[in-house]
Amino acid sequence: MGTIRTTYGDSDEVQVDRTDAIAVLTLNRPGKLNALAAGMTDLILQALNDIGADDTVRAVVLTGAGKSFCTGMDMSVGMDRDVPDPVVALHRRLRTGVSIILQLRAMPQPVIAAVRGHAVGAGFAFAAACDVRFAAPDARFHAVFTAIGMSAGDLGLSWTLPRLIGPSAASEVLLSAGVVTAEQAAEWALVSRVTDDPLTAAIALADRIAAQPPFGVRMSKELLSASLGAGGFREHLEIEWRSQVLCGLTDGHADATRAFAERRRVR
Repeated sequence: MGTIRTTYGDSDEVQVDRTDAIAVLTLNRPGKLNALAAGMTDLILQALNDIGADDTVRAVVLTGAGKSFCTGMDMSVGMDRDVPDPVVALHRRLRTGVSIILQLRAMPQPVIAAVRGHAVGAGFAFAAACDVRFAAPDARFHAVFTAIGMSAGDLGLSWTLPRLIGPSAASEVLLSAGVVTAEQAAEWALVSRVTDDPLTAAIALADRIAAQPPFGVRMSKELLSASLGAGGFREHLEIEWRSQVLCGLTDGHADATRAFAERRRVR
């Protein structure tokens, strides 16, 4: 079987390449370092739902096109244009983001993140919600939230990160708007391996997973999630995104967003 590509969005912002039992989901805005434009989270969720419902897919790789994994929400554009109320727009956007995180954890196939360059904000959260992570030497996991006047609880990261690297290290990163380098990520076991070609490494692992009997893999993923206390994860996500809606309406966030946009670069 050759590779079959399915695209989502008018500009193909999300792509799924299917080869045998492996699906590679690519965030495809390389010119914007795969920042999430308005409506792009809906496309990611649709792609994940389609993959999750396909029993012939046995493993999934999540990656970004070009130099970066994902730099979070695109702060150069506004919220959904068809929703005039900013509270409703932010509520809907974050609600969809939460649904992506829940689908990454609930879908039966293991998901492996292949991270190159920046994984900022939502990009950091997406990677942390995957089952396995591989990183290039230039990978940077950036918890930008407090620097822009938002809470560090975003898309599950205040739940997943302490469980991945421990509460003290997670507090250091999240409270200071810190950056975790690839080297530090490996030391803290945030990533399984640092490699020059994380996508190839991720696909190789996906091939090994796909070779196992699928129901055993599915049950194992459920057990591993349960071992992390996933029974309370949904409730925690509800608290997180509500706090982000409130923070998003503060003057501090508005001032920090303007300063961020004027720099035109990611720290």
